[in-house]
Amino acid sequence: MSLDYTHKPNYFLYAQLIIRHIETYIEKHPDVENAIFDMRDIYDLFRQDKASITTNLDGILNIADGYTVETIDGDKKLISKYAIDIENNALLIDFDPEALQSLKDGKSITPPDASTMDY
Repeated sequence: MSLDYTHKPNYFLYAQLIIRHIETYIEKHPDVENAIFDMRDIYDLFRQDKASITTNLDGILNIADGYTVETIDGDKKLISKYAIDIENNALLIDFDPEALQSLKDGKSITPPDASTMDY
């Protein structure tokens, strides 16, 4: 007997959830240059999907890292760097200053092209 596993985690959905969470955070805190999120908040954001907050988180963040914002110098990635701080149970995100300013100025976030990404 052979079992085929057809369930694939929806990394793009979770990446979209993180980006919208970041966007809301920036709206509420317009002076930020980076963000530190408690992993419990991300766990709740993912509706307590344990695999997505542990094993799959780096893949999800890799997709979220591809979201861009239009700037004067062309499209720039909103997230310039991220790190998962296991000891402090935190997600650290640094923003590209130009992309962040464009977002604050009302430009919208553009998702990456899912057809060109391998995950």
